[in-house]
Amino acid sequence: MSEGLKIFKIGGGIIDDDVQLQRFLRELAQVPGRKILVHGGGKGASQMLRDLGQEPQMVQGRRITDAATLDIVTMFYAGKTNKQLVAGLQAAGVNALGLSGTDGNAIRAVRRPVRDIDYGFVGDLPADAVNVPLLRHLLETGLLPVFCAITHDGAGQLLNTNADTIASVLACALAPHYAVELHYCFEKDGVLRDVDDDASVIPQITAAEYQQLKAAGIIAAGMVPKLDNAFAALEAGVERVVIEHALRINEPVKTVLCAS
Repeated sequence: MSEGLKIFKIGGGIIDDDVQLQRFLRELAQVPGRKILVHGGGKGASQMLRDLGQEPQMVQGRRITDAATLDIVTMFYAGKTNKQLVAGLQAAGVNALGLSGTDGNAIRAVRRPVRDIDYGFVGDLPADAVNVPLLRHLLETGLLPVFCAITHDGAGQLLNTNADTIASVLACALAPHYAVELHYCFEKDGVLRDVDDDASVIPQITAAEYQQLKAAGIIAAGMVPKLDNAFAALEAGVERVVIEHALRINEPVKTVLCAS
């Protein structure tokens, strides 16, 4: 039987609140076994851009990344945020290693082609994006890799890449070698049947049930692309995908997505 691996993606709402972030890191430290953490940057990069006189540009939740913006998000994601997370994990007794996709050629991306929108220096991830031997080596030494949302193209160009996508691609790439669970952690206890009722968590959703919930409009808006990616990961061999509250990852209330 394959050894277990849990990949956690932390949302910006938790990153932006230092008290909640430290609570999450202490919770994560209590999770046994092999782990990877993936993070974005929260609102800090956008505020830094404004402080420098630039207005952030977003399209459907995706950041338009020109050269100046790339400089800022690289400093914020790969620098300040990544090292704060690593320091917090070290304080919680976990030997963590902060990484971007450039380090050890861990994640190689391709620049998104210009179609209706020019996203600038944004990276998409091909099927062979992940340096699996490197990740397996790090995991086997007992380190907890902490990935920010910066990748590279192999020719010297940094690229800003969606953190949800990084988490999913890491899970799919490592699924042949480990029993992988992918955890999306944010400010709700899971997928809600009623967005106005935090107690209406749906405990389990199969692929067929997801289509029914989506058709009924119960799952809509920003949750749709997240769950589309989640079920794609299940189809690619990831054993389980979990949607849960970042501060209650060791508690039973959560939504578990299953292929069938």
